[in-house]
Amino acid sequence: MQLKIFLRRISRIVRPQGHVFFGWWIVLSSTGIQFMSGLMWMHSYGAYVVLLQEEFGWSSVMVAGAFTLTRIESGLLGPIQGWLTDRYGPRLILIIGNVIFALGFMGLAFINNLLTFYLMVVVIAIGGSLGGFATLMVSIVHWFNRHRSKAVATSQLGFSLGGLAVPLLIFCFETIGWRYTAFLSGFVILLVAVPCSILIRHKPELYDLTVDGKLDIEFGDRVRQKEEPPHFTAREALRTSAFWLLSIGHALALLTVSTVMVHLIPHLTRTVDFSLTQAGLIVALMTGCQMAGQVVGGYLGDRIEKRLLCCFCLGLHALGMFLVAFATGPWMVIAFALSHGLGWGIRAPLIVAIRADYFGPTSFGTILGFSSMIMMFGMAIGPLITGFIYDVTGSYRLGFTIMAGSAILGAVFFYLAKKPHRPPPRRPSLKDNLVKEPEAVCAS
Repeated sequence: MQLKIFLRRISRIVRPQGHVFFGWWIVLSSTGIQFMSGLMWMHSYGAYVVLLQEEFGWSSVMVAGAFTLTRIESGLLGPIQGWLTDRYGPRLILIIGNVIFALGFMGLAFINNLLTFYLMVVVIAIGGSLGGFATLMVSIVHWFNRHRSKAVATSQLGFSLGGLAVPLLIFCFETIGWRYTAFLSGFVILLVAVPCSILIRHKPELYDLTVDGKLDIEFGDRVRQKEEPPHFTAREALRTSAFWLLSIGHALALLTVSTVMVHLIPHLTRTVDFSLTQAGLIVALMTGCQMAGQVVGGYLGDRIEKRLLCCFCLGLHALGMFLVAFATGPWMVIAFALSHGLGWGIRAPLIVAIRADYFGPTSFGTILGFSSMIMMFGMAIGPLITGFIYDVTGSYRLGFTIMAGSAILGAVFFYLAKKPHRPPPRRPSLKDNLVKEPEAVCAS
């Protein structure tokens, strides 16, 4: 009986009018795109680090510096990318971005020195930024309101699935070499990510559809007014304390995430005496826990205050970093994977949904772009600090401990980030009523 009730509820969410709401097809396409990003780059960068250091003898700071450069580039590109996405829609930006992303991997296969490595990393970063997370979220927050956390969490399962598939990529590294693997990765991205990008749409009203797929008659005036989202412009959002507190808290959380991406596999193979394959299995376990966390976060995020859930997740990040910093055996590493993976998975959809709840979907891309300029410090500084400490001390322990402390501080910022007062309702302009994407005009 309980299963029937659960399935009936899922059906009402996915098929609110008797057929699959198009927003969920957008979520499915977003899942495919984020799978490519997670597998080919974000989760596998640590494996590239090990192999590149073996071949070229580069220091930890050198390879961490490349990752730092990509995060700085993403942060600086963020406001421009957000404005372009709000102005021209996410589909065009995604197609361009994923083509660049694929070409970057093809070029990576031919590098022969540190300069060409940095150049290809920048190309990959530009493509990954334009064709990835931030652009996709602009579309999803426009198509969902009541089920926003669920939609974001479902789309981010692709990123976690990418981490789960890292052992397969490591198998390719050990079988055909990292150069051939990188080149083939570019072809796979063209075959998967670009077609998925074509399915993305900007706003449901451009296609005579409604948010969440609900019929207008389902809502009375009273309920409609209650659920009317805020409409902050980017300038209005920047004037609120909530924008800065969320951005700084997110940056402190990303210190742990970026450090794990770059230095976890080197730490496990050098300090805890794991093989590269065993380290890849830990990444898979961590991302499996991340997937479970995303399901939990998507469910709880629409029911419990997201701000407090984010505080809890930062505590899990801190616990995980302490465990892996002082790991002396497999059980502590496994406990790290459980704690860090769950914290990352639960937090990831919440931090997107809470921004949309606070500031609304109208200028979401631009607001997220400006926020990325602050978040980039977390993604950029974490690996660099940890790599420098390792080169000086020969240990990752101090660096990982510092990252754990940053997560605790991040929880404080999230706790202080109260919802801002809503500005006066924005009047729709003539431009809003007339401008549609080309295919929407043709459909009309």
